[in-house]
Amino acid sequence: MTIPTTWTLESYFPEFDGPEHRAFLVALKQDLAAELATTTELAPLDADNASAWVERFLVWEDLGARLEHLTSYLECLGSADTASEAYQSAEAALDAQSAEFDKLETQLLRGFRDASDATWSAFLADDRMVDATHTATRLRETAQFQMDATAEALASDLGVDGISAWGRLYDTVTGKMSFTMTWPDGRADEVPMSQRRSLLTDADRRVRAAAFHEGNKVWAATEDTMAATLNALAGTRHTLYARRGQDHFLNAPLHDSAVSRETLDAMFNAIAANYETPRRILRLNAQLQGTSALAWYDQDAPQLRNTLPALDWPRAVELVRSSFGSAYPKLHDYFNTMIERRWIESEKRPHKRAGAFATGSPLTCEERIYMTFGNTMSDVTTLAHEAGHTWHSHLLTNQRPCARDYPMTLAETASTFAENILSGGLLAQPDLAPDQRAYLIEQSVSHTPSYLLNIPVRFLFESRFYEERRSGTVPVSRIKQLMVEAQREVFGDTLAEGEEDPWFWASKLHFFISDLSFYNFPYTFGFLLSQALYQEFQREGAAFLPRYETFLGLTGRATCEEVVQQSLGRDLRDPAFWAEAIRGLEPKIADYAAIVAEHTNRKST
Repeated sequence: MTIPTTWTLESYFPEFDGPEHRAFLVALKQDLAAELATTTELAPLDADNASAWVERFLVWEDLGARLEHLTSYLECLGSADTASEAYQSAEAALDAQSAEFDKLETQLLRGFRDASDATWSAFLADDRMVDATHTATRLRETAQFQMDATAEALASDLGVDGISAWGRLYDTVTGKMSFTMTWPDGRADEVPMSQRRSLLTDADRRVRAAAFHEGNKVWAATEDTMAATLNALAGTRHTLYARRGQDHFLNAPLHDSAVSRETLDAMFNAIAANYETPRRILRLNAQLQGTSALAWYDQDAPQLRNTLPALDWPRAVELVRSSFGSAYPKLHDYFNTMIERRWIESEKRPHKRAGAFATGSPLTCEERIYMTFGNTMSDVTTLAHEAGHTWHSHLLTNQRPCARDYPMTLAETASTFAENILSGGLLAQPDLAPDQRAYLIEQSVSHTPSYLLNIPVRFLFESRFYEERRSGTVPVSRIKQLMVEAQREVFGDTLAEGEEDPWFWASKLHFFISDLSFYNFPYTFGFLLSQALYQEFQREGAAFLPRYETFLGLTGRATCEEVVQQSLGRDLRDPAFWAEAIRGLEPKIADYAAIVAEHTNRKST
């Protein structure tokens, strides 16, 4: 069977800018305007108008679902073809629609902000608010840190050509980037920047080094633009935080992530106390590589020879499919549906944005995966990772729209759980040769340093950058210095002196997402929480999967702490929880250490 490499988006709209698409835009714009006027005129929530405010909440929920449908559609189009000016214009117009929705939400917050506890309880008791308590309560909490409605409306309007425009600039500039790749045989190609990530996982160190250094020449040439963008994003946020009475730049991302500062500190403290666990993996990698330490571009590279069959797209799909099938039949069946219905975009071609993502529509109840397949095992892991996201969304399709809105912290748990299933499935193949098994064991531990070292570097860098940005623009030289300092502090002596990446901040899309800041710690959070979940799965077997699905089903209706307490009976604010998850990785690392020792002994004899 032919496995498609491009997706179909016709279920969103039969054609871009066709009659259905245009009619949807007109109706959404009109309905947003009408609802904004209605909500603006309504007095704040009290005992006499609680029913009217429930109605306003329901309309807000419906409009949000429609806007999400449109956002997902345009994100798919714009990511797959960055050269299209029509898609760029549509995304810019979407920002204007989003600004109107922000104004509507501001009015909702105005209505909720000063309601008495008794009035609030009566509001939540309405039958129409079933399973909406968590969302409404979060809105009420947000309302405590809002400017007046006029100021919030102005911020939304200015954001279209301000903070959102900076994010679009980054997407446009980087989507058109390419670099001259000089291959070991001397030939030179112009390679889209979106393909650099795959090259940095190449088994040939000469390929990795060339992609790293040649790519960084491009980032160096645009560093002033990138630094101005980063400063503008952070500066805008600081201004808004101050106006809204938020005294720390982490308050907003923590609220968005539905997690407490106590939990975040517990996690990072446990990681810092156990840096040597992931560093041990990097030392083993360096031993295999024959170097005293690793360069930045060595982090994600396989050190053992890949003797698995040729890895084309059909083979990658089959690896994910079979792994899911052996451990989680329902996930296997769902993944097959994604393939059959062409819900995955993986083709390698110019003018695609870098990275990968999962998205979907609450109106069609369909999901999509975006990636650029580079014929590496890392790309197979990416496919499983994104399928974990879409499975999570699929399981929530029977819930009301607001109960499907879960935070990144819990989203990344589902994706990493799927990665673990892939790893377990690959290692369970009965016909694996010893060298193939060794390679897969290496792959099973290879992402641990990324989650427990690389992402903590991003968090440390971003935290320090935001601290300094409070006092004014941070020069590009200082931004690079902050990045190198964070890399040295977290990686220690596993990172060779002079082999850091001063431009990592520029090349990482996560720092430039305009509607979310600190798009980093949720990945580590999700990784470690998924380890705890997967360790339970290994102990209980298939009997655990209903509990796992209960966990996923709660993610849009409770905080992270509540979800874990209700599904696992554990306290996320306890550093011991996170330390146990880290220690649970040690058996895999021990297996890898044995392989490295055997490999080293063979080389020395």
